[in-house]
Amino acid sequence: MSEPRDAPKSPEFDLAFQPAHGEAVPVAGHVQRITVNNPGPFTFHGTNSYIVGDASVCVIDPGPEDEAHFSALMAALAGREVTHIAVSHTHKDHSPLARRLKAETGALIVAEGPYRPARPLHEGEANPFAESSDLDFVPDITLADGDVVEGDGWRLTTILTPGHTANHAAFALDDDGIVFSADHVMAWATSIVAPPDGAMGDYMASLERLLTRDDRIYLPGHGGPVNEPAAFLRGLRTHRRMRERAVLERIRAGDRLIPDMVKVIYASTDPRLHGAAALSVLAHLEDLVEKGQVTTDGPARLAGVYQPA
Repeated sequence: MSEPRDAPKSPEFDLAFQPAHGEAVPVAGHVQRITVNNPGPFTFHGTNSYIVGDASVCVIDPGPEDEAHFSALMAALAGREVTHIAVSHTHKDHSPLARRLKAETGALIVAEGPYRPARPLHEGEANPFAESSDLDFVPDITLADGDVVEGDGWRLTTILTPGHTANHAAFALDDDGIVFSADHVMAWATSIVAPPDGAMGDYMASLERLLTRDDRIYLPGHGGPVNEPAAFLRGLRTHRRMRERAVLERIRAGDRLIPDMVKVIYASTDPRLHGAAALSVLAHLEDLVEKGQVTTDGPARLAGVYQPA
């Protein structure tokens, strides 16, 4: 799931992607991609499911409860043993089909854990993405950072990457230089970080964590591959830091309310996406309040009044 793409500065995004909905497309040695036909402003051309392995496989992010996609997955999996279903996070475009796929194949569902917000709701606050979360998801095996899931000819190492959601995880295909980055890093857009489900401080720490690695390619949850991960990660980090500076500049210029900041910072963005943009600004403000650079009346919230510290 992505945030609106706009000023201040963005990395070099790659929008060239052929989804081939319903087809199993080889994308690397022993890896196939099947894209769900669920395009939208937050999903690009649709959610990517990945099949890792040959005779014995793991399915990463089976996707939403979608009949056509389930049929496409089962056709691609015919004659193969499915031992694991790995889920990156509990947004409804990634996790719900795991239950049906488990019932059909007997595979184990593995993930960081069930849905949880990054922080508790404030008094009177509603979760704007509650309907987007798979509240019924429960993995068979919970994964800690560094935990390994392996099968015949493949080995996946868990990399916990909270930020987009509290329970977000990426999976590294050991010895191949491939990371399944889900919604944390995508080539086509930046990931939305929307409180209370996500947290900007966590997201930035997760970017730094990935920058310590030396991976060859990322295969994300939406869109095509990230072919130069280190350079792209640095671009994302710069983009987020510039967005933070833009928020601080608006507050120093006299803006006190999030909608006023959004009108300027996201001036070139479709107004229909300003609600999501407001949540992104809130995520930065939460982080700025925590760092002592901004003050507000009570906890940081969408309706809060913000001032320089």
